[in-house]
Amino acid sequence: MNKIIITGISGFIGANLNDFFHNNDETTLGVSRNPGNNQVDYLNLNLSSFNESKAIIHLAGKAHDLKKTTEDKEYFDVNCGLTIKLFDQFLESTCETFIYMSSVKAAADAVKGVLTENKTPNPITVYGKSKLAAEEYILSKNIPESKKVYILRPCMVHGPGNKGNLNLLYNVVSKGIPYPLGSFKNKRSFLSIQNLCFIIGQLLIIKPVSGLYNVADDQSISTNQLIKLIGIGCGKKSKILNLPRFLIIVLGKFGSLLHLPMNSERLQKLTESYLVSNTKIKEVINKPLPLTCEQGLLKTFKSF
Repeated sequence: MNKIIITGISGFIGANLNDFFHNNDETTLGVSRNPGNNQVDYLNLNLSSFNESKAIIHLAGKAHDLKKTTEDKEYFDVNCGLTIKLFDQFLESTCETFIYMSSVKAAADAVKGVLTENKTPNPITVYGKSKLAAEEYILSKNIPESKKVYILRPCMVHGPGNKGNLNLLYNVVSKGIPYPLGSFKNKRSFLSIQNLCFIIGQLLIIKPVSGLYNVADDQSISTNQLIKLIGIGCGKKSKILNLPRFLIIVLGKFGSLLHLPMNSERLQKLTESYLVSNTKIKEVINKPLPLTCEQGLLKTFKSF
């Protein structure tokens, strides 16, 4: 019972977490839809694999589709159906710890104030609803005293190899293009992959009470501050324009109609405030996170 099962090991978080455990002399068993060396397919993950492992970290899932080409059923089949199958196997096995990687989007797509674990979930997107459905199934089960179950809700995770909105912003700044959204004032929470791996590692060591935890860096940051950090990371002076907000919103709507990279949904992600409290998980771990928000972001930007 020494292995750690990681589903979705070929993804961004999975690959980094696998490296983290190997650097700490842990043995992992990778599970993937397209298994490579020393990995297994979901269909071949059976009860004996669980019995030979001390923990399973379930990362695999269907990510939020900005192009809206994914059927709703696929979200629930992957994010909920697969989780139910794996969790049932975990309960039947001798495996001691189950960590489910959910998302803050299971709680809320937009946040007023600061998101805590006490907020009544009200996801709007099918992605958030499918993640919440998986959480609710896990929480509906009686957990034996010999087992621990942790549901983690991370905010935006970033790090070397990361793809998404941060890459889009980096490309804008690194090419010397002025950032046009300076008139939008916001603050967002981020989570470096280093801090996420550290938290997961600590959960397996400390084994606190089972529960649901938000996961975020200690500090929050505005998008305008983010642009300045990107400039530092790529060695170029960042340029921020304060264009009229109504003009930007109209351009975003045109982008949605024409399926351009800058559309209304991406505009919202770049300009909205989304603050996430990590107080609960920090009280459990009772140790400082390895990186501050700015340190983690600079590490990410310098890797691009």
